[in-house]
Amino acid sequence: MIKIVKSTIGTKFSAKWGDLLVNLAVKAVRTVYQKDAQGNVEIDVKRYAKVEKIPGGVVEDCQVLNGVMFNKDVTHPGMRREIKNPRVVLLDCPLEYKKGESMTNMEFTKDDDFKKALAMEETEVMRMCEHILKVKPDVVITEKGVSDTAQHYLLKKGNISCVRRIRKTDNNRIARVSGATICNRPEELQESDVGTKCHLYEVKKIGDDYFTFMTECEDPSACSILLRGASKDVLNEIERNLHDAMGVTRNVL
Repeated sequence: MIKIVKSTIGTKFSAKWGDLLVNLAVKAVRTVYQKDAQGNVEIDVKRYAKVEKIPGGVVEDCQVLNGVMFNKDVTHPGMRREIKNPRVVLLDCPLEYKKGESMTNMEFTKDDDFKKALAMEETEVMRMCEHILKVKPDVVITEKGVSDTAQHYLLKKGNISCVRRIRKTDNNRIARVSGATICNRPEELQESDVGTKCHLYEVKKIGDDYFTFMTECEDPSACSILLRGASKDVLNEIERNLHDAMGVTRNVL
């Protein structure tokens, strides 16, 4: 396998680094390789093997993570940035008070009416959080927003780290590596939706940005390929070569 892939990269820019890129490509494709009961093979490199390019560092630092990473930080500075064996909950709904679809007017006649309205909003958010706290997660990741009230409540009550506004594609990859199911409503969360296959959650700072890593997964079926290099041009070229190598690996498999 390695010989075949090596011959595709032999004349390209990344041939300088020998087997490095070949091994990355083979490992990434092996990770996303899936075979179902009927014997159909699915190798979706495009969806489940994401290339993350971070300028800086040397090319030798490139690696295929045993899990995924994405360019996000926790939403509150008090939240944990490293959790061993986290229980992961993935959501596709906002943890904030939802505004009405049509024009909604409130009339305040007494001076404490406004307080009541705020209290009602708060109760609504608390109720959502209660449903989440029932399954005792350590990490809550949602594709929509998380309000300040929800952050505070989840942090105080369950010491939960939240990540918000994550891409749909990233969420699908996290679901594949952690074994969690993406839930559309907090009320419908069950124990079976919680992901426990990922053994390390950590947020690291690389350069100026924070990146969230979910690694040490058991039998992951998605991965992130971390590319490091001196400049953006080097990274783009390496990425192109890597895609070629992965295409060949995929076709052979």
